[in-house]
Amino acid sequence: MTDICRVPGDGEELDFSDDDAPSSGQGEMVQFTVPESAGKLRLDAFLSSAVELSRSRVRKLVEQGACLVDGRCCTAADFRVRPGQNVDFRMPSASETLVPEEGALDVVYSDENIVVVNKPAGLTMHPCPSCPEGTLVHRLLYRFPQLALQEGPRPGIVHRLDKDTSGLVVIALSERARLRLIEDFAERRVHKTYLAVTRGVPPAEGMSRLPIGRHPTIKTRMAVVPEEKGGRSAHTEWNTLYASPSGRFSLLAVRLFTGRTHQIRVHLAQAGFPLWGDAVYGPQDKACPAARQLLHAWKLEFAHPVDGRAMSFLCPPPADFPKAMLALEQGLRKVVLTGMPGCGKSAVLERLEARNIPVWSADKAVAAEYLPGADGWYLMRRRFGEAFFHDDGTVDRAALTRLLAETPGMRRELERMIHPLVRASMDAFFLKAEAGGGAVAVAEVPLWFETGWQCPGAEIAVIVCPDEMRHERLRATRSWSEEKIAAVESWQWKQQDKMDAADLLIRNAGTLEELDGEVSRFFDTLAKKRREKEEKLCALWRRLWSPELS
Repeated sequence: MTDICRVPGDGEELDFSDDDAPSSGQGEMVQFTVPESAGKLRLDAFLSSAVELSRSRVRKLVEQGACLVDGRCCTAADFRVRPGQNVDFRMPSASETLVPEEGALDVVYSDENIVVVNKPAGLTMHPCPSCPEGTLVHRLLYRFPQLALQEGPRPGIVHRLDKDTSGLVVIALSERARLRLIEDFAERRVHKTYLAVTRGVPPAEGMSRLPIGRHPTIKTRMAVVPEEKGGRSAHTEWNTLYASPSGRFSLLAVRLFTGRTHQIRVHLAQAGFPLWGDAVYGPQDKACPAARQLLHAWKLEFAHPVDGRAMSFLCPPPADFPKAMLALEQGLRKVVLTGMPGCGKSAVLERLEARNIPVWSADKAVAAEYLPGADGWYLMRRRFGEAFFHDDGTVDRAALTRLLAETPGMRRELERMIHPLVRASMDAFFLKAEAGGGAVAVAEVPLWFETGWQCPGAEIAVIVCPDEMRHERLRATRSWSEEKIAAVESWQWKQQDKMDAADLLIRNAGTLEELDGEVSRFFDTLAKKRREKEEKLCALWRRLWSPELS
């Protein structure tokens, strides 16, 4: 049995299978069955997708006789394969002679039997058809020439990290160490812990045992695949080291108990928390602060393969980790502005706009839905007929308020129709502000607490004003009657309850000049809270150097 056959990713141990073993000096023969979904593809197009080689490279190999279709040699790259046909393809082999190459090598530990290195992101582990030179193996051969005594194109490699995953890797420098490490990986005696920066905030602890296999249609990807369809058992556990208050990201410590290709990336994406920077399993995000998937092999623990000593290594992640996390933490600050009727929300919005802060008003969004032809206008007419419309089709706001006060059930029904439209408008506002690279955006929502809406990471600011002053403003500027004031306030939380639930308070009990000062203090508070978040992140980063952190 050939004992080095395939080296999967994300720290997977090596598989041992005669079927996967490469033919001596000629590259391994792989077989595919053309799926029903393929239609009539050109042979070179089908193989290029299946074996992850360029179409031009596949075409040359086919023309050189490297392909069989249903057992017969086919040298026509434009041959149209049909569903159900068997296609055998001899993969090109890596060079039989590996030429040592000088290059940076971060050696964490070495002796005559093993070496532990910190692999940088962007470096391929070993030579392969798509990367025959410039790999970690080439650099290792230059530094540790005894590796050349081992056979095969991957001397010393007993597990692997993906090209864009950084962190700890152990390499066997002797045949004795290699065989024992292969056995230890197969028996799950090697413990691997990764750091991962995910989108969103998962539960504090999590686990996935979903089987993983090759994606059924995209051969360059892995996916959750039932075991009866070729998926292999996989076990991943994680716990949250840091959850961003903004809800944009979390830092997880991830423990692998098996080692399937792309296991961490697939399991976390399936759970709804893909890695930041993962262009394969995460969303395409032009604003992403990471140039690669933020995954780092942080801890590695195993018994020394020769003398049995307990070996434990910890390697903090490279600079792109804290840089990306800080950029995410410093992203758009979402603020929801709310308060009782007459508290001065409009006056505060005016002062924010004067500072070039993007603002959005729920009242204006509602008014837009009431305009003839808007979605809300159609829904109201379809449900309530002409009950509160003028002859010209516009909404009679006075009649509407009166009906809502007299008929609570009607108010709740109207809210169920209009509120989702308004919420969608607010979400679009925040997305646009974030895409624009702004630091702060403010949405004014008078009934924020009453709607039960949630906006992860948003800070809730309540404008506080004495009741007597609010009521006087409503009577003087809006001509509200005492009955209308009482009716509208009956739909809302008490002011003290809103204050208790707020993150920030803006007091408005004096002149407009005094309100200007309050708005300035509001921005000072936002800046202070941002600094506190940054300090918390820096403190966490210092802790990542400690082996005691679990």
